[in-house]
Amino acid sequence: MKRIAILYFSKTGSTRRMADKICQGIEETGAEAKVFSIDAVDTEYVQNCDGILLGTPTYHGTYCAKIKLFLEEQFGSLKPAGKTGGAFATAAYVHGGADTAILGILNHMLFYGMKAYSGGSAFGKPVIHYGPVGISGDIENYDDLFREFGRRFAGV
Repeated sequence: MKRIAILYFSKTGSTRRMADKICQGIEETGAEAKVFSIDAVDTEYVQNCDGILLGTPTYHGTYCAKIKLFLEEQFGSLKPAGKTGGAFATAAYVHGGADTAILGILNHMLFYGMKAYSGGSAFGKPVIHYGPVGISGDIENYDDLFREFGRRFAGV
C-alpha cells in the first residue's frame, strides 16, 4: 500500500492517540498515512487512498453511535469499494466489547465492497486477530502493538 487513511472518533483522546501510533507504524514502512477525525475528513485524500482504517471508542459493548452514523451516512461517499479496510478500538477495560466494535466496523466495510484486514494472528506475536485494542486508562502501554499493526497493514 502506498496511501492509507486513518479515520477515528475520540471523545477522551485515547482513540486519537491510538490512531497516531498506528500512523507511525505505517510511515515506518515508507507508506504515506494521514489521520483524520470523522468530523474533518479530507474526502479527496480518502477517495484516492489504497486503504482505510477506522477507529472507535467502545460504548455499551460495541462501536459508538457517531461511528455507526458515519458508516451509514458518509462512508459510502468515500468510494471505499476495492480498498483494504481495517479497524481498531479502545475500551475502558479488558473484555469491554472492543472486539465486537471492530467486527461491526469490518462488517460495514465488507458491505461497501472492501477487503477486510484482520491484523493476522498468523504473523505471530503480538497476536492481533481482528484489529488492535487499547485500554483507555493505559493506552501508552500498547504503543508497540499499535505501531506493529500499522506496519502489518501497510504491508498488505
